[in-house]
Amino acid sequence: MRTIKLGNSTLEVPVVAVGCMRINSLDKTEAEQFVQTALEVGANFFDHADIYGGGACEEIFADAIHMNDDIREKIILQSKCGIRKGMFDFSKEHILESVDGILNRLRTDYLDILLLHRPDTLVEPEEVAEAFDLLERSGKVRHFGVSNQTPMQIQLLKKSVKQPIVANQLQLSITNANMISNGFNVNMENDSAVNRDGNVLDYCRLNDITIQPWSPFQYGFFEGVFLGNDKFPELNKKIDEIADKYEVSNTTIAIAWLLRHPAHMQPVTGTMNINRLKDCCKASDVHLTRQEWYEIFRAAGNVLP
Repeated sequence: MRTIKLGNSTLEVPVVAVGCMRINSLDKTEAEQFVQTALEVGANFFDHADIYGGGACEEIFADAIHMNDDIREKIILQSKCGIRKGMFDFSKEHILESVDGILNRLRTDYLDILLLHRPDTLVEPEEVAEAFDLLERSGKVRHFGVSNQTPMQIQLLKKSVKQPIVANQLQLSITNANMISNGFNVNMENDSAVNRDGNVLDYCRLNDITIQPWSPFQYGFFEGVFLGNDKFPELNKKIDEIADKYEVSNTTIAIAWLLRHPAHMQPVTGTMNINRLKDCCKASDVHLTRQEWYEIFRAAGNVLP
């Protein structure tokens, strides 16, 4: 699979990340087959979070991949922390405790990347900096990033945090593309012109932060997938037309649409279906034309001024 540099680091990562949020829906044999398939197609970047399955997803993954030193050298592990029941917590104590729990469940000595999950309005950047310094010095975490954060929230962290922020995991799909559409509708009086994220797309590009789109097939906030959905007839017609041209599935084209953006994004899959995972990874080899990208964008109901 094609690779990119993660942020401004030297870490080479596949352009498609394998999300493990639902791996607890598989039995032991299915989980083993799933992670083995991912490795076979070059998708060796696995995304976790301490809240996925209450921690069970990380344990199931470690069992499924038969974690050992040899395997660990061949994979890239990312996990997230900061969400607790009824609140968010970026305190030094919680970050350190969370990482220890993550490492224990994944049966590894280190994470390649740690992301702070959803923003904590009570964050003390100095505490985050102390936690990151301890994790880096101890070798428990090699790279750091965030998830669902605006430019100003990242800047607030960078006031104290010295480590580069290499990634920002954000909700983005063909139908949830406000971070793209508001850039077209400058000074326009329509809903697409509403800036909901502080120009996070441009900020990440300017600061060499890799955007990791989550829920790349969802519309709304977990309302369902747009592929094959009667609510999006024009979009599916256009995607199917382009899929036929490239002799791939509609799943492949939906991921290829994200990869075509020059921000060099790294979509995070959520499927536990082996064939669908393969289709996601095939997007690495599909380069949509400019015209095709815009046709898909418009077919989703996005309006160009």
